[in-house]
Formats: sequence, structure tokens, C-alpha cells
Amino acid sequence: MIKAIIFNLDNTLIDFWKMKSLSVEKAVDAMIKAGLKMRKEKALEEIYAIYDKRGYEERFIFQEFMENHGKIDYRIIARGIVAYKNEWSKRIVPYPKVEETLAKLKEDGLKLGVITDAPRMKAWQRLVGMGIDKYFDFMIALEDCSRRKPHPLPFKIAIRMSGFKPGEMMMVGDWIEKDVIGAGNVGMKTCLAEYGNQSYGSKRGSKEIIKPDYRIKSFDELIGIVG
Repeated sequence: MIKAIIFNLDNTLIDFWKMKSLSVEKAVDAMIKAGLKMRKEKALEEIYAIYDKRGYEERFIFQEFMENHGKIDYRIIARGIVAYKNEWSKRIVPYPKVEETLAKLKEDGLKLGVITDAPRMKAWQRLVGMGIDKYFDFMIALEDCSRRKPHPLPFKIAIRMSGFKPGEMMMVGDWIEKDVIGAGNVGMKTCLAEYGNQSYGSKRGSKEIIKPDYRIKSFDELIGIVG
């Protein structure tokens, strides 16, 4: 019997890649309008190259982008940052059926948690921005663990915090290598969120070394699995 469900955050509860890509695009549009002399496609290519190098949580992405061209124009950078934040705030919405499903799971007595490689404050900001933070009993974020998924440590911490045995828990995530394999290796049940934009098991050509116990194409299918 499943007594606790642990969720990945990005591309499981929220469409992170859509939120990120649209926000970056708005930022580039704003910087070009403010005087950036560069084609939009070239600017996007360079920005995502920095993200690939620094990580997608990098705070000073537009500053580094401008530094790479030898001249800092703070007005242009500021235009980009403001446009990015404005678009980001509009896109902080959960996938369809997330809130009502979480409410039902809590009503049924399940303990809910999050394991994410994102920084703690950014992760909580996303949950609060979506209005779903109240449903979660705990979160394990970047600062809470010295290892990232699929290392067993964050999953073991989740087991300890939940108070249940691994076989009584289920991990839900969109990433085969990180979420499914990581949780499966410690004995948790696993569920692949196939609606996530980055279902890496298929999109990156990797082999499913550990098959998920369940697959969902819509978040509310979790109710049937638990029931």
C-alpha cells in the first residue's frame, strides 16, 4: 500500500521548460528593443550555451551574456531581467489537475514530499507561486543534500523524513535516469510522468535500466494508482 508520494518538481508539477524558454525569449526581445545589436536566434543560442555550462538556475545569465561581448550596458541587461521576471511570474502555473489531485491525495491521508535539484528558495518560490506549497510535508532541495539525484542519499533522506518503508513510498518524476532509477535503487515504487517536457528515457536515447512501476499521461491518474 502506498502511504507517501515524493514528487520531482520541474516538469512534473510545473512545466519548467516552457516557463524558462518563454521567459528567455521575452528577455531577448526586450534587450534587442533596448539596443542589443544581435539577431534573436544568435542571442538565444549564446544564452542557452551559458545555461548548459552554468546550469539552468544561473542568476546572472544576462550579465555573463553581455560580458562575453566585451561591453556591459546595464540598461539593456535591466530590460532583459525585468522582461524575464514579468514573463516568469505569468508562467508559474502547475500542470492541469495538479492542485485538485494533491488535495485529494492529502484528503486520503497520504504524506507528500518533493525531491529537487533546484536551490531551496527557488523551489519553494515555485510551489508558493503555484499555490500548492500547503500540500507538501517536506522538501529535499539542493542545499539539503550533498548529492543530486539519482544518488541514493536524497531518496534515503526522504524515506527517513516520511517515516515509512521504501516499499510504501512512490517517486513520481519525468526523468528516467534521475527519478525512476534513483528511487528504484532504494526500493521505492516509481511512476514516470510521461507528460513532462523532458521524459529523458526516450528523448535522450537512454535505455530504461529500471522500468517504472507506473506511467501517467495526466497528473490525476495518480488517484487511480493509489486507490
